[in-house]
Amino acid sequence: MTELEIGCCGAVCATCQPFMNKICRGCKVGYITGERDLNKAKCKVKVCCIKKGFATCADCGSLASCSIIQDWHGKNGYKYGKYKQAIEYIKENGYPAFIDIAKCWKGPYGKYQ
Repeated sequence: MTELEIGCCGAVCATCQPFMNKICRGCKVGYITGERDLNKAKCKVKVCCIKKGFATCADCGSLASCSIIQDWHGKNGYKYGKYKQAIEYIKENGYPAFIDIAKCWKGPYGKYQ
């Protein structure tokens, strides 16, 4: 797993079945290289993060005050809270530590099986 396989919002694409089955390309694949047009992307989190050159929102100095990511993480649903925890973990512990714990997940937000 690499930083490329961690979504801007904190989702772990590398452990998600649609990503592993090549149904989904993840939120970064193609956008960083210019193969896909970032201006056509619908996700505000992705657009902001990639345009600023960050691997994830954990790299942003304005994380706590950013309405884009705070609105995303504040959505109704269990997974959004888990994505927020992932970003906070990365911010506090770094990518290598996060990748180490996430590599055994069976889903994009920390499910073990």
